[in-house]
Amino acid sequence: MFEDLLRQAVDYALSLGAQYAEARYQKDSLESVILKNGVPEVSASSTNEGLAVRVLVGNSLGFASTSKLNKATVRKIVEDSITMARAASKIISKGVAFGQGEISSAVVQVKPRISWDTISIEDKTEYLKDVDKSIVEVAEKTGVKLPSRMLTIEKWDLEKHIMNSDGADVVHIVPRTMASYVLTLYDPQRGVLQRFQELGESRGWEAVEKWNLTDTLRDEVENLCQVLLKGVEPPKDQVDVIVGSEVVGLICHESAGHPSEADRILGREAAQAGETYIKPEMLGDRIGSETVTIADDPTIPGSFGYYLYDDEGVKARERILIKNGLINEFLHNRETAKVFGVESNGSARASQYDREPIVRMANTFMKPGDYTLEELIEDIHLGVYIKSNQEWNIDDKRWNQRYVGVEAYKIVDGHIREPVRNPVLEITTRNFYSSIDAVGKKIFFKAGYCGKSEPMQAIPVWFGGPDVRLRNIKISVRPVH
Repeated sequence: MFEDLLRQAVDYALSLGAQYAEARYQKDSLESVILKNGVPEVSASSTNEGLAVRVLVGNSLGFASTSKLNKATVRKIVEDSITMARAASKIISKGVAFGQGEISSAVVQVKPRISWDTISIEDKTEYLKDVDKSIVEVAEKTGVKLPSRMLTIEKWDLEKHIMNSDGADVVHIVPRTMASYVLTLYDPQRGVLQRFQELGESRGWEAVEKWNLTDTLRDEVENLCQVLLKGVEPPKDQVDVIVGSEVVGLICHESAGHPSEADRILGREAAQAGETYIKPEMLGDRIGSETVTIADDPTIPGSFGYYLYDDEGVKARERILIKNGLINEFLHNRETAKVFGVESNGSARASQYDREPIVRMANTFMKPGDYTLEELIEDIHLGVYIKSNQEWNIDDKRWNQRYVGVEAYKIVDGHIREPVRNPVLEITTRNFYSSIDAVGKKIFFKAGYCGKSEPMQAIPVWFGGPDVRLRNIKISVRPVH
């Protein structure tokens, strides 16, 4: 994978006066199969391939990239990045320095059990048609219409090779498989219910077989039909709430993961991606109950956000963001690590070859506890179980947040009862984590794409967690449309 070009780029940058030089080749190959309302919408493939150079000259970084993979063009982007860094050095007073990290040399290759390419486009389309037919039949049995349905399966093959002047030489070859569905359920008397979901893993076609979309979506549509037809308003007094793993994972990502990004803490993402309630001096401050521990871990095998070395060549590891309710660790690249006087914990990621590595999450989740779902529910006199999510909002500092449940149920005397329609959990970050008194033992992950920076970088991540129990929470309701 263009090893000679990478090495030449690093050596040439050093010869021009760079204190640090980094070269990265990246190739992203995508294929999508989409079925809309039972009809094949598109089957498309694309490849995005190129090489980027980043240099540190004086106290400034310079970055340039190209899709033309030849020696002359690579030399040109090295020269451009050097020129950019020197120009920036003249106008800034406080510049950039790189901290330490466990710089590595390695090859990471994930080998699929079933290659995506061994399944024909026709078979993939037929697979989606079978899923679509199944959910339409389930809905029609209850009298509910599914007027809008979009089912997608995709592959995303990544090849990446990173070299830098500090000795990094890292290759990642990772296949990813994704699926998503957008469903609209309609009843003329009860209105509309919508559901959106994404799945993704760093595996081959075997991931699709594991998900068993036919049975999974049939069961979910059957439950959503009951919510649409029979859902009641949630209790209006303060009640106990079971928040399902899907919602917990999203909350961990949005109100623990993003706020812990060190560049955001330093104010560098305020204009592009938002601010944070966390200040540099808040390490060790309590933000939740002792039952709450939240991690971000790129090294989970098969995960959607999987990597073992970041885009600065630093070995990745689990990062404990909140430990037993206390703010414990921030996400760092080598630049922010230097500012905070720590080592990089391997959080530098770039979405494509022509994007600069910045501080990012990977797989953010709440650590499991000791309770079964039945044990979480058994001593609740009156409550709500919000199993899944259809809509959410969070403010710029990631403090005030709002989640609207889609599949949800009333809890009465320790038992799950009738469905609840459109329950709203509106709560601050501290109140959410502080109100948790019990955490489930089973952890589940869902996939997504995390957006950040300008120009936008969307990267693959997992949201994860167990079910959790919150005490004495006010639940509201979103009006039925």
